Amino acid sequence: MPASLASWGSMSVVSPQAVDVTYPVHEFRLANGLHVIVSPDHSAPIVAVNLWYDVGSRDEHRGQWGLAHLFEHLMFEGSAHTGKGEHLQLMQSVGGQVNATTWFDRTNYFETVPIGALDLAVWLEADRLASVGAHLTAENVANQQDVVISERRQRYDNAPYGDVLEHIVRIAFPDDHPYGHTTIGAVTDIEAVTVETAAAFFAAHYGPDTAVLSLVGDVTPEAGLAVAERHFGGLPPVGRAARDVPAPLPPLESGSTVEVTGRVAADAAYAVWRLPAHGTTELDALGYALLALGSGQNSRLHRRLVRGDAIAADVGTSVFELAGGNSIGLAYALGLPGTPAEALAAALRSEVARLADGTTADEHLRARATLEREWLAELASVDDRADRFGEYTTLHGDPGLVNGRLAALAGVSRAAVAAATARWLSPASAGFLHYRRAEA
Repeated sequence: MPASLASWGSMSVVSPQAVDVTYPVHEFRLANGLHVIVSPDHSAPIVAVNLWYDVGSRDEHRGQWGLAHLFEHLMFEGSAHTGKGEHLQLMQSVGGQVNATTWFDRTNYFETVPIGALDLAVWLEADRLASVGAHLTAENVANQQDVVISERRQRYDNAPYGDVLEHIVRIAFPDDHPYGHTTIGAVTDIEAVTVETAAAFFAAHYGPDTAVLSLVGDVTPEAGLAVAERHFGGLPPVGRAARDVPAPLPPLESGSTVEVTGRVAADAAYAVWRLPAHGTTELDALGYALLALGSGQNSRLHRRLVRGDAIAADVGTSVFELAGGNSIGLAYALGLPGTPAEALAAALRSEVARLADGTTADEHLRARATLEREWLAELASVDDRADRFGEYTTLHGDPGLVNGRLAALAGVSRAAVAAATARWLSPASAGFLHYRRAEA
């Protein structure tokens, strides 16, 4: 190895340079409650049209699990002026990209189109908001029930480790908690949905006053507001009552271990934590700690379990950021064949316990650099930028938090990481999942 490279490899992490990224944000509120965000970016003749609806699986009642996700599919089944699948076809015919997703806290619909198709994209979104509930049929409900159930079987029931998320949320939350079930839902509940129950869900949760429309790209604030007013302005608000937000729960108590057996190649172990809610400074601090623990080849878990003890094929950590009181933290180790789940869990416990001593200066700088890079990479595209504006407006009422995010991350100190870790991240406050390979 050349001397210059050898010496570079032994150096400490270089301190990140201060980065200031400020995107224009023009915020409007229509008379019917629609929140409109316009962020001009004239670097290319395209525009992202992004709608966040303040409805997700946390709004489902028992017996309805999966209804929010099912309705995401039904929104493509036709409305007053479009037939089944025509929304997608029209957008693709003009070169647009279209998709939608459902999560615990939201359902979002989004297109990225040439600027000439902006009016069409916004009209399509307004048309289905205005009328899709009245155009549901037994046929298209049954069709999408089959699609969602097939998706569940493919991604959850018949995929290796596919049901892990269901076990994680049950470890983190009580059964009656809004986050106590997954977005994919239960087959029996999905099968039980009727035209009437789907229409009632739509009427309760979908309206201009539960939505944020973000337009990011080659559009002026005046043009963006005008197109939103033209197509959405005449729609009545749904007038939904404020939902009951669950009170924040304390860290998990130790001692819970869930045992699962499945058709997998090797055992795995998962540590699950209940963490603070999305948008809190404590959650930002815990993001630093979890990156040091399990993100990348320089992380503690990789150095110990993969390179050192050679008992794991893969390790990692993640945070499911949720707005309703608490989030979820996760660390996992996917074992090499023959390594039992207990050994993996013991190694996880050991490395998590070491976090009580705090992160090193290099780990802290590396985590900050990683978080900043990830955030900047997301904001580089107009579609992801529009999604972030929708997120922070829906969950916190402030699109300007997007521009303040880098400063918030840079303001996290090692002391704050140590304090948050001591409270929330420890073996004593983790629930464990042992996922065992079924014997042939």
